[in-house]
Amino acid sequence: MLVIKPTSIRSWSMLGSRGTFGVTLLELAQQHDNLVALSADLGKSSGLDRFNTTYPERFFNAGIAEQNMVGMAAGLAAGGYVPFVTSFANFLTMRAGEQVRHNLGYMNENVKLVGLACGLATGMFGATHHGIEDIAAIRSISNITILSPADCTETVKMTEAALNHNGPVYLRLTGNMRAPTVYKDDYELTIGQAISLREGADISIVATGTMVHFALKAAELLAARGIDATVIDMHTIKPLDTEMLDRQMGKKLIVTVEEHSVIGGLGSAVAEHLAAKRQRPPQMILGIPQGYPDAGDYAYLLAQCGLTAEGIAESIQKYNG
Repeated sequence: MLVIKPTSIRSWSMLGSRGTFGVTLLELAQQHDNLVALSADLGKSSGLDRFNTTYPERFFNAGIAEQNMVGMAAGLAAGGYVPFVTSFANFLTMRAGEQVRHNLGYMNENVKLVGLACGLATGMFGATHHGIEDIAAIRSISNITILSPADCTETVKMTEAALNHNGPVYLRLTGNMRAPTVYKDDYELTIGQAISLREGADISIVATGTMVHFALKAAELLAARGIDATVIDMHTIKPLDTEMLDRQMGKKLIVTVEEHSVIGGLGSAVAEHLAAKRQRPPQMILGIPQGYPDAGDYAYLLAQCGLTAEGIAESIQKYNG
């Protein structure tokens, strides 16, 4: 098990989710001889430079051929290895979608997909590189667990959890370097069990990925405006923690917040569960609206989509009248 301490947490925050993933995988590789890494010509962007240097025989660069890379990973998994397969989220989940469906969904191979720069983190690269439909693409495929860490500390814990999980996993990495910290100490994490970070009597904000930090800040703004909000880190999109959701049934409103399209992601998953409830609060889905944001600075793009603390608080306040 990896040791989590304050100095490491500060260092990981500076590295961002991709750098933290690379550091974590390198340490896990020291303990697990069957761990291998694959990249679609994005080893440096994946944070895997040191992994490649340290374990060149366990690092495979498939080139810009994501479909082939997923097939390679499935073959390695069938041979007893645990492959971590990395690329920008949209290339990994959409370009290689058929291979993911067949090899991970249907054949249930023990492959760990790692979507890099999910959401709008690629900024100036524009719509071709923004990973805003990846949850929707993966969620309908059977047998694949979807993990979405809130910060770099959770990225460490979820990388290790993915390794120890028997079955295909999609690890969704959001945010950039100098990432905000949600978890400042070690804590217990279990796949499929969401974490309530703040208790409030009026509404519940169910957030995932980078949006957990902004949801907590939004809850502070709302408290000053007379709205008491629970904030939940829904770090596992699939399987969804429906028991946690059921405990929110007495609230006036459930708000989902994600750095993903408003269609097919966390909001849709929550709505599917709530649809079967006879007595349920209304739901607001906050995320990236339909269309493709222009290329731009990451913070600017988040603001344009209303995915900042102030933007989230304003949307909720408008709904509440």
